[in-house]
Amino acid sequence: MTASYFFGYGSLVNSTTHSYEDVHPARLHGWRREWRHTDLRPIAFLVAVPDTSTDIDGIIAHVPGDDWNALDEREFAYTRIHSTPNITHPITAPVEIAVYKARDDIVVPADTRHPILLSYLDVVVQGYLQQFGEQGVADFFATTTGWDAPILHDRADPQYPRHRVLTKTETALVDHHLAALDAKFTS
Repeated sequence: MTASYFFGYGSLVNSTTHSYEDVHPARLHGWRREWRHTDLRPIAFLVAVPDTSTDIDGIIAHVPGDDWNALDEREFAYTRIHSTPNITHPITAPVEIAVYKARDDIVVPADTRHPILLSYLDVVVQGYLQQFGEQGVADFFATTTGWDAPILHDRADPQYPRHRVLTKTETALVDHHLAALDAKFTS
């Protein structure tokens, strides 16, 4: 029997934001991340978009009993697509892997009215640091576009529902990469 997995490339990389098990590092070939928004959400969020010149790291995790309902609900602004052949991973047993991609009918580039939540970005970077180390964090920033959207500095009062407290080292790492991008902040 073929097991069902999903490929996570944003907050799902941070295993403290979900209860899915059998988590493994993986790479999605021919895609990149981008900050976008939809009228379904007041803030920007990460989406995967086809890009033949880019590969992105992330995780795959097992979907118990092929029950996609909870994950589909969490990822409601996305479309789930089958992507097994485009993903490199360490599992040797047969698996089917899905990726949540942007719904092209409702998702547009991030803008000043739909900023990137720093509390969301913190969670993503913390996950990449845990899974892939500092080079993985650098790769995350390098393979993500849309950084021209402003970043809402909400660390003191996090708006992201799955926010996490970062260590001083993790906070400094996020801030370092944002400074290198010359990111613009809003409050």
